Amino acid sequence: MTTGIVIAVIGSFAFAAAAVLQALGADQVAQRAATRDERRRSRRAHPSLRSTIATMLTRAFLIGFAFDIVGFVATILSARLIPLFLSQTIISARLVATALLAMVVLHVRLAVRDWIAGTVVVASLVLLAVSAGHEGTVNDWWMHWAVLVAGPALFALGIVVMRRIRRHLAAATGLIAGTVFGVMAVASRILDGLDPVDLGSLFTDPALYALLFSGIGGFYLFTVALQTGSVNGAAAALVVGQTVLPGAVGIIFLGDVTRAGWGPVAIVAFVAAVVGGVVLASSGAVTAVESADATNMPTGFGHSPHESSP
Repeated sequence: MTTGIVIAVIGSFAFAAAAVLQALGADQVAQRAATRDERRRSRRAHPSLRSTIATMLTRAFLIGFAFDIVGFVATILSARLIPLFLSQTIISARLVATALLAMVVLHVRLAVRDWIAGTVVVASLVLLAVSAGHEGTVNDWWMHWAVLVAGPALFALGIVVMRRIRRHLAAATGLIAGTVFGVMAVASRILDGLDPVDLGSLFTDPALYALLFSGIGGFYLFTVALQTGSVNGAAAALVVGQTVLPGAVGIIFLGDVTRAGWGPVAIVAFVAAVVGGVVLASSGAVTAVESADATNMPTGFGHSPHESSP
């Protein structure tokens, strides 16, 4: 249990570090571009493919990408070692680390509300960890195919939503992106061929391809969600989708349990952690980081933002 929690915390901080470093890389390129007067027309204009490539080649961005890989691996390992309602909540709590790192690295100020929300999330995670029982070990073979179907189906739904919906588009796409990440977590739990290592079982398991597709698809949908409107709405919806679905699946289908008598505590802690994460998603620090990631994409990567403010 302790090992799984530590790995999940490492993953959470790794994702946060990746986001902040990539935002720092985008900011460095933007400042150089501004010096050359390449962005005189509009502060909100999408950067060119040239500036995107320049950002991806900065030292900060490349180090951030390495942290992304660490976070991805930590997500897979923690999903196999502790209940999904705990591992995914810890991973989604990366917003706490993001806000703190942004305050130090990007010099963004945190409001009192941000400190309160972060404290609630951390306290809730402690209670959730104390109340969590053992992770389930039983799964039916149909679930391996179910996650392979669910990942692409949800991704397709996200594409349709992006083309059809105009109001609350960022939140809707962010929610679907979070759910796709949730499918990745479920696939990680049920994946065969890892313990012990059996390459034959691993590469013939549909869950492996569900894991890979959902990881890439979720990243794409969330990046586009950040471009389609409210960064806060997209980040908040991601937290909900990434925690609720896998948590429910773990309890209903995989046998994840709480300690005897700790069920009510776990429920309250889980809800408090999700609500705290949603509130923290509106933090100026998180917005600064996620906005930098979103506007770093070239024109045509996603949709233009539909912001009502001038």
